[in-house]
Amino acid sequence: MTKSLRTTSLCLAAAAMALSAIPAQAQFRGLFRDAQRGAQAAEGCEKGSTGDTARGVIGGLLGGAAGRTARSVGLGQFVPVSEFTDQLSAEIACKLDEQEQKQAADATLEATRSGDEDGTVGPPVGQTSSWTSETRDDVSGTSTVTAREASASSGDCIMVTDVIIVEGEETRAEKRMCRPPGSARYSIVA
Repeated sequence: MTKSLRTTSLCLAAAAMALSAIPAQAQFRGLFRDAQRGAQAAEGCEKGSTGDTARGVIGGLLGGAAGRTARSVGLGQFVPVSEFTDQLSAEIACKLDEQEQKQAADATLEATRSGDEDGTVGPPVGQTSSWTSETRDDVSGTSTVTAREASASSGDCIMVTDVIIVEGEETRAEKRMCRPPGSARYSIVA
């Protein structure tokens, strides 16, 4: 049993390295970290037997490989929170955790606040609001009003550009937001 488990682990490790296009040093470091996390998770269980630890190592390897593959093909790690879908595009939300999505949505609300006290005039082009993640290092963003348009059917509309930086990688998304007559805030429209 132990021999087949080792063989399976080695095959999985070899497959993960073959599929990955990152340097060998980084491959081994990542695989070792994934295996170590899986083993630690198994050891944290009350009934941590050798079999549980081995399953944890394999689970760590597979989970790490799946996560790296998902990131390499552009799949997001996070799920958009429905509460913020009227303020954030899915492209941005999928790269942010729940707290960061709230911060980004709040920045959009701040950037789209009216330029006058009674709210009849929309925000000026160029109005920007920035945020920095409270949950992860190297994550920040801005929302900037980039254009205004008047649409009789949709009400007062603006274009807003969101820019986020996650671990040095910039993602930019434009969204059209409108404020129907009598409404206090702008929301994303299709």
